[in-house]
Amino acid sequence: MRTYAAEHIVASIAGALQFVSHHHPPDFVAALQRAYRAESQPAARDALLQLLVNSKLAARAARPVCQDTGVAHVYFELGMDARIDGGGATPTPQALADRAVARAYTDRANPLRASMVRDPLGRRANTRDNTPAIVHSELVEGDGLRITVVAKGGGGDAKTRYAMLTPSDSVADWVAAQLPGMGAGWCPPAVLGVGVGGTPEQAMLAAKRALFAPIDIEQLRARGPRDARERLRLELYERINATGIGAQGLGGDTTVLDVKVAALPSHAALLPVAMVPNCAATRYVAFEQPENGPAVFTPPDASLWDGVPDALPPTGTPVDLDTLTPRQVAGWRAGQQLLLSGRLLTARDAAHKRLADLLRQGAPLPVDLRGRALYYVGPVDAVGDEAVGPAGPTTATRMDKFMPALLERTGLLVTIGKAERGPQAIEAIRRAGAAYLSAVGGAAYLVARAVRSARVVAFADLGMEAIYEFEVRDMPVTVAVDAQGECAHRRIAIRPG
Repeated sequence: MRTYAAEHIVASIAGALQFVSHHHPPDFVAALQRAYRAESQPAARDALLQLLVNSKLAARAARPVCQDTGVAHVYFELGMDARIDGGGATPTPQALADRAVARAYTDRANPLRASMVRDPLGRRANTRDNTPAIVHSELVEGDGLRITVVAKGGGGDAKTRYAMLTPSDSVADWVAAQLPGMGAGWCPPAVLGVGVGGTPEQAMLAAKRALFAPIDIEQLRARGPRDARERLRLELYERINATGIGAQGLGGDTTVLDVKVAALPSHAALLPVAMVPNCAATRYVAFEQPENGPAVFTPPDASLWDGVPDALPPTGTPVDLDTLTPRQVAGWRAGQQLLLSGRLLTARDAAHKRLADLLRQGAPLPVDLRGRALYYVGPVDAVGDEAVGPAGPTTATRMDKFMPALLERTGLLVTIGKAERGPQAIEAIRRAGAAYLSAVGGAAYLVARAVRSARVVAFADLGMEAIYEFEVRDMPVTVAVDAQGECAHRRIAIRPG
């Protein structure tokens, strides 16, 4: 019987969470490289380059690739002939994972953003250390302990889909029909997991776990499918990439880097189907727990990023945010690339709710929004000489309902986030002669390097959701909705597949 020390397990999981915060899996980086080399559309090609530069720089600096440092998922496969020694009472997998998560997310050298809240129907108070972890435990034969550690961002899980089909329905048709309505909030390109069969909860778990397998679609395409599951993978890969959704939803040749399908036995009359996308911040590692100490995680060789520059080429129209006028904004066109310099404000969900409440009450706002740009971001805490930690955009559609009042009553001129906007926000932008700019989701460390100073100016009690004022230099963005209401995301050519 093998014995594993509880402290060694905790140290392994904490080390894994730190490691994956700044290292993409090598197969994911290689797949991004292939997509970049093959991409024919300029906007998508630029987005892919940003993701690659961000990946290289984050790994070098050991800082998070994305400001959403994820919900911690820990999958234990514990041999029935193994035991865990806690120095007393045997700790549960949940207790071990929670200790590890708290340690990893409050690490002083590389603090990670805590996203977990308790009391979801009430106060929704942040737990401050990203606990509790999401834990799945399985007893298996033998005396080993295999652990898979995942940091799963909210953008991918938000686009999860589930349906109970009948056995005569086409799984491929159902999955393909979901993609256009998912938008770009899951930061494509990435891997799509599909779970088929089992019970509803089994299908969902299978779809998520399928994401944590090596990308091998090119090998499958080369040798051809051997069974129905592999045929479905290939069909979905071709059909989804034929939609032209592309990187960040801006139109392009690669929307998914791979499609993983897990098939389970099910009731004869039922066909549960679930799909879960990963995102451009793909972060996971699987390892065998050593018996005599913590697991060690070795960074990949720097040659993984061969050909990737250390900085983006300065492409785009320079914009001075400190002298911005409605006339200048009116001259921008959907799809145009800009480089922003000057002062911008930040605000996301909680801050928007407070601003909206103050407007309803007729109370003064803590910041003047007239003529300003507002960036949807909740940054990671800064370390060392950083002005701010990784600070990539959050999904803009969550702020759509606040747009009419903010644009009409405050004089706000520009908003910045990721992915598309809904009809309500687009119409509000058009009426106000404003603009919405899209930054690349999943390139948070790269964006943070454009931030030269940062200070909290309102709602300090909200932590990472406080309103900051950033001073930026050459922050790359794309005009996603212009003052005429034209949308870059609507230019996607949805081709039949």
